[in-house]
Amino acid sequence: MQNNTNESKAIGKYLRLSTIKASRILNEIRGKNYSQAILILQYAPYRACISIKKILESAAANAETKYGINKNKLKIKEAFVNKGPIMKRFQPRAQGRAYPIHKPTCHITLSVITIDSQTN
Repeated sequence: MQNNTNESKAIGKYLRLSTIKASRILNEIRGKNYSQAILILQYAPYRACISIKKILESAAANAETKYGINKNKLKIKEAFVNKGPIMKRFQPRAQGRAYPIHKPTCHITLSVITIDSQTN
């Protein structure tokens, strides 16, 4: 079975976000239209929204460039986050000790599809 849908995606790699905090936002926008998702990301008070909004705009631009699809006809098909490498740093403490600091990174993948080509 060949898939002839107009699907495009964008990936943001090595983002300095926690996977838990990014997935909380992605759960809100998954399955929404492009315009609804942009509004949610624009007015939500979380730092992860800035990066996710850029990735969503990139996926929409990919669909517009590749297939000539209007952005208003797009729907978010997939939105997920994968764990990236952890940057390990150390904070000096009293008596020569070192306190470890873990700075997580993540990879966010967004896939958009045209509303007309959905199969239920």
